[in-house]
Amino acid sequence: MTKSEASVQKAGGATAEKFLVIPVLVLMLAQMGTVAENATMGIAASALTAQLGATMSDIQLANMIYPLIAGAVMVAGGMLGIIIGWKKNLRIGLLLAALGELVAAVSPDMFIFTWGARVLVGLGGSLLVPSLLGIIPTIYKSGKNRALAFGCIGAAMGLANVLPLVLGALMDSSGFRITFGALGAYFLLIFLASFGMPKTEQAAGKLKFDTVGTVLAIVGLFLFLFGISRVSVWGLLTASAAAPFSIGGISPAPIMAIAGIIVLVVLFRVERTVEAKNGCALIPRSFRKTPQVLAGLTTCGAIFVFGGAVTILLLPYLQLVSGWSALLTGLAMVVYGMPMFVFALGLPKLAPEASPRRIVQIGYFVTAIAAIILLFSVTPEGVTGLVWAGLVVGGIGSGFMSAQASNVVALAVNDRDAAQSGGVQATARNVFQAMAIAILGTILLFGISSGVASGAADSAAISPETKQVVAEQTYSLTSDDNFEAKVSEAGASADEQAELLSVYADTRAYSTQLAWGVTAVVLLACLLTTRWITVYKKEA
Repeated sequence: MTKSEASVQKAGGATAEKFLVIPVLVLMLAQMGTVAENATMGIAASALTAQLGATMSDIQLANMIYPLIAGAVMVAGGMLGIIIGWKKNLRIGLLLAALGELVAAVSPDMFIFTWGARVLVGLGGSLLVPSLLGIIPTIYKSGKNRALAFGCIGAAMGLANVLPLVLGALMDSSGFRITFGALGAYFLLIFLASFGMPKTEQAAGKLKFDTVGTVLAIVGLFLFLFGISRVSVWGLLTASAAAPFSIGGISPAPIMAIAGIIVLVVLFRVERTVEAKNGCALIPRSFRKTPQVLAGLTTCGAIFVFGGAVTILLLPYLQLVSGWSALLTGLAMVVYGMPMFVFALGLPKLAPEASPRRIVQIGYFVTAIAAIILLFSVTPEGVTGLVWAGLVVGGIGSGFMSAQASNVVALAVNDRDAAQSGGVQATARNVFQAMAIAILGTILLFGISSGVASGAADSAAISPETKQVVAEQTYSLTSDDNFEAKVSEAGASADEQAELLSVYADTRAYSTQLAWGVTAVVLLACLLTTRWITVYKKEA
């Protein structure tokens, strides 16, 4: 028996599977690359604004494209993996991700950066991430080793936050182009390392790809995610001036989201027929009908709700309001990531018999506390030292959830469905992240715009003409200098600019605090799903 095969050893009369280290290291590095790539987008806000003229809306869209594309295609990526093989699926994803990073490095404007680079990276992630989770059940058969391997992948998400520290220093010294180029080289190196992984099992028999389900999933998820992502720009009900069109004055954003939901309802009905006919489907019955799977998917997504809040609320505030450099912002991500790494890796290793439900419940509660701490760290001028405590506590809570999220899903289904579940888990992560960014971004935009308009209307120091101009414009999270430049162009005098800046700073802080409060409520609401976690061991 070769080292590349899952070997067994005799221990006390029973066979115990040997835990293979090299495969899980390759998978961890790949997972780190995807998380670091998204985190790097957070610390690139200032560079993209300065070098490509990006607005906050542009940055929000660029952040949204990865979870938008990946979320729409990842379910298909999970099914494709069981048909063509997980290693091949992984390698194609790595090459697409590398190409996307290289396009980002040479992008002449935000259009190419967003719709070229970010789309390619999203497509790469849609194959890469399901493969990480799909490979594990094919290599690690014992429940203990499988739980540890899943914990390693969760730990990699935390450890990945060390990379933005290095990439932040690189961005400060060499610019965003060199930084994204380095990420491209990183994915290429992992591609080469993947050839040293052991052979994985193929699905028994010839499986038919669910083309109809794939098309419906991509269309439905894209419409839904893109619709909610545009609410903050196109309007919630009444179409804004930025909307490309309107239907009787109604914003197209909610219409697209509702259309996406309708398509997804059709998808679930179609999948029942497809699975009965072909023996497999894009979304197997076990995913649709098993409550524990739904609880596990919610946990997978909740990790990215908090991560999405950090991306859209904290990182821009640190850079644009507090004036933090990319290096210091990267250090903040390390402070968040290291506790996540320690607890995601340590819990399955040191407490293998602990209740998955209890661990997930603790994770939800602790992460909600972190959101509240970060709420109180926000001030009109920037952040207080509480931000470091919030990041540490958030990392601990995310580590608890990461330790068991994927394992909770795998425990509830058979091995083939457990391998295929990687695509659904990854989709849940991206859907939750996209929804978090969209909802929190909308709270920021509407809260700041309405707050500035009402504050200006109540001020005796601002002329009626300036009040009218201010009320007609929209505002989002930006620096003091950018805000002053905007109201100056609108014709505000120097005294009016100072008054408006004071109103804006207070409103900006309040809207950010409100968004953090919403984040905490969402995380606590997710606790209700943990009652469905009832299977603690694979034998059950």
